[in-house]
Amino acid sequence: MNGGSWNAIAPWLALGATPVAAMLAIALRRSHRATLWITVAGFGAGLLRIRPAARAAPLAVTPLLRVDGFALYFTALIAGAALVTALLAYPALERREERREEFYVLLGVAALGAATLAASDHFASFFLGLETLSVALYGLAAYPRRDPLALEAGIKYLVLAAASAAFLLLGMALIYASTGALGFARLAGALPAAPPSLLAPGAALILVGVGFKLGLVPFHLWTPDVYQGAPAPAAGFIATASKAGVFAVLMRFFFVFGGLDSWRTVSAVVALAIASMLGGNLLALRQRNLKRLLGYSSIAHMGYLLVALLAARYAVALATATAGFYFLAYFVTTLAAFGLIAALTTERGEPQEIADLRGLFWRRPFPATVLAAAMLSLAGIPLTAGFLAKFYLVAAGAAAALWMLLLVLVISSVIGLFYYLRVMMALFAPAEEAAAPLAPLPAGQGWLLGALLAALFWIGLFPQPFLRMILGLPLG
Repeated sequence: MNGGSWNAIAPWLALGATPVAAMLAIALRRSHRATLWITVAGFGAGLLRIRPAARAAPLAVTPLLRVDGFALYFTALIAGAALVTALLAYPALERREERREEFYVLLGVAALGAATLAASDHFASFFLGLETLSVALYGLAAYPRRDPLALEAGIKYLVLAAASAAFLLLGMALIYASTGALGFARLAGALPAAPPSLLAPGAALILVGVGFKLGLVPFHLWTPDVYQGAPAPAAGFIATASKAGVFAVLMRFFFVFGGLDSWRTVSAVVALAIASMLGGNLLALRQRNLKRLLGYSSIAHMGYLLVALLAARYAVALATATAGFYFLAYFVTTLAAFGLIAALTTERGEPQEIADLRGLFWRRPFPATVLAAAMLSLAGIPLTAGFLAKFYLVAAGAAAALWMLLLVLVISSVIGLFYYLRVMMALFAPAEEAAAPLAPLPAGQGWLLGALLAALFWIGLFPQPFLRMILGLPLG
């Protein structure tokens, strides 16, 4: 490879070096603080190399990866989410007696897998990136090895992720048998002569496998259980970075492969979107566990994002910009919500039930404000990042004339208001109804949550710089 190629893949090299450096440091001498700063430095280096890589893009680096604005943007989001997750996890891990340092190794491997997915242009890199991500997430979900819920979450994610990998592999095999190609661009060229008897089932199986990873209805059953059992920082990473990597490769695959030109594929994606938007919100209505509620909420948000995927049939630039902005708002909001859960502790550990937060505003105004702002953003209330994200999503859907999906989006968003407001009602309950006392908020986490809160409103009030950046880095 020449110098341009090395510059182009520098963010991925930095992400790959991070878990290796952390592992070598652990082998020499265990130090939780040192491992954290090695990890933070590695993720920071990956972020700093995004701009130089953008100057070399777009560029195909081997047949497996395509480094373009789309891949670099999602890689920056993933590296940023991993950096925030590491900082949020540090105080929570300090409270545990078991070994802490390996958490950062798993986090680095997962970030590398998700970033690889964002740049994948070939079935081989698609599958390798997905498995690299999944194997690390098994460990992150089950990291508190003495917690039965965490072990259950890890096992459930392992079994269902293995099932989704089987669907993906079989789908890839059928498409390869039909076209004789594995690269996305070569697949597009081979489509006219490909027999539909193998092509259609292959595309359907890939959609099923990706549906498991995104937690779309009816492949969503693992989502609330894993979110509930996993440590809050790990659940936040699963809800953000892992979903972004999978969605990015799905969007690239359909864009290059031309999958959205088939009415069968479009019908299947429309059905998944409607089922996920309605199912996620309706199932969240009766939830009393905060992390399960956020799990069902993430199902609905992945359904919303399928509107952007479908809009790419008519306006690729608008659809990719919409998806990019939506993920930015969703990342900030979700990391703030899970970060707040990680920062607050009760006698039983992380606050599990919504009732644990009763009267929080009167005892801890700042944490309550952070969580209330996150709920408002997830609901799409004006002045927050979530409002503009949904606004641009509706604009993309309207440009593509997806009126039925937009109607379902509006109805399901109204349903979502009920359970988001229920959390806020608990936060502002009268002081005499307050739940058990919570431990003090760690100073470092307080500053980080404050930064996420500021970003949540900054994106909602001044979106222009972010939109210019996203529109300047198109897919392809």
